[in-house]
Amino acid sequence: MPPKRLSAAEYAAGIRAGSRTVLGRAITLVESTLPSDHALAQEVLQAVLPDTGRSLRVGITGVPGVGKSTFIEALGRYLVETKGLKLAVLAVDPSSQRGGGSILGDKTRMPWLSAQPAAFIRPSPAGSSLGGVARATREALLLCEAAGHDVIIVETVGVGQSETTVHGLVDFFLLLMLAGAGDELQGVKRGIMEMADALCITKADHGNEQAARRARLDYQSALHLFPTPPSGQVVPVLLTSAVDGTGIGAVWEVIENYAAATRASGYFGQRRQQQQLQWLHQSIVQALESRFYNDPKVRARLPAVQAAVAAGGLTPFAAAEELLGL
Repeated sequence: MPPKRLSAAEYAAGIRAGSRTVLGRAITLVESTLPSDHALAQEVLQAVLPDTGRSLRVGITGVPGVGKSTFIEALGRYLVETKGLKLAVLAVDPSSQRGGGSILGDKTRMPWLSAQPAAFIRPSPAGSSLGGVARATREALLLCEAAGHDVIIVETVGVGQSETTVHGLVDFFLLLMLAGAGDELQGVKRGIMEMADALCITKADHGNEQAARRARLDYQSALHLFPTPPSGQVVPVLLTSAVDGTGIGAVWEVIENYAAATRASGYFGQRRQQQQLQWLHQSIVQALESRFYNDPKVRARLPAVQAAVAAGGLTPFAAAEELLGL
């Protein structure tokens, strides 16, 4: 028998009380594409909005094989066990509708965190578009904040545009790197490195220490060629081993110091405001696109217009003008 449908007030009360069950159901609600669920989800979000905004939002990305799950498990353990903080782990995975997405296995790769009452791990939804997945992740982040999580880690699982999306969700963006990964993995770095607030070379252990130190010097030299970040903060390059915990505390110290410095300068608050406005404009675009394609006149005319464009009998611009004029 399915659980009773909760009201917005019941959802809000359960989330504020720290109920993991209600939080999980609320995130499922915001991931739903049903119009009735969407309306209720917005009621819930509006109800808990005063309880959001107090968490530190950390984005984590890295090349395949860098060990994101292992790193997050180690950092999460440090935050929960040593710092006594409440942690949530979310993901942005635009590829999950094709191949399942590696985040779906993260609960098994984060066994210690998965067993902790102070940690909440949520796989990414299998969305059909990056925009839809990002919206669901953004709203899940707000729900986790309202549930009292001190730190929210947003992990990228897909590649490419998902890094930019996560960067727009968080206060601090951490890029995990491998030492000696080879040039084939380095081509994607330039744009992502420019977004990073810190670089972290992982797996600096088991005979890999010297290669990690060389990579650290190389990346430090490369960062000197980049323009000064908008935050005004120097981008450090750190060495860590998630296996033995080396450097994990130093990573958290860098994140805390960054948050304190940017709060003092006003950049932290300005960035949050910019993100809010960015989310507003993205929501408008997504809503307009959805209404356009669901319009009965457009749905009736679209196949013929698409055929005409594909055959070269109609320019895409003229086709768009025709459809928008319906």
